[in-house]
Amino acid sequence: MGVPVLVISGPVGVGKTTVAGEIFDLLLARDVAHAVVDLDNLGLCWPFGEGDPFNDRMALRNLAAVWRNYAAAGIGRLVVARVVESRAKLDGYRAAVPGAEIVVCRLAAEAGTLRDRVARREAGAAGEALARRAVELAGTPATGDAADFVVVTDDRPVAEVAMEVLRGAGWV
Repeated sequence: MGVPVLVISGPVGVGKTTVAGEIFDLLLARDVAHAVVDLDNLGLCWPFGEGDPFNDRMALRNLAAVWRNYAAAGIGRLVVARVVESRAKLDGYRAAVPGAEIVVCRLAAEAGTLRDRVARREAGAAGEALARRAVELAGTPATGDAADFVVVTDDRPVAEVAMEVLRGAGWV
């Protein structure tokens, strides 16, 4: 039996974590067993692995450990927030979550929106680098190699965006 996995991707500042949190609330209100993981947090350690500039290997190893616990508790769906730039990167998700049936939603926003969001959120040293990364990722094709569908977040309420994501994934 497969595990529905919804990966919410897109550039820095587009709202991946915020939308994933809202999806948690929407599925909770419907009494749907699920887990939400911000994969960036599972890879937040130093030093990164050699040749792994975004610490993907550590994040995915940690996801495998966390997923085992969720699965043992009867959780049958997983929402993951993380930048995914190609479908080849999804092999690591499949290894971490056996039976994963992955749908990728790419959130999109205008470059100015991304810069504004990153500036509001990042007061520290990484702010400028993250703003540059946001614009770099926003410049990739809107559907990208990894996305099954795209949802625009500019000037929209998060609940509306989250519901569109759930509909696009076929979860509601």
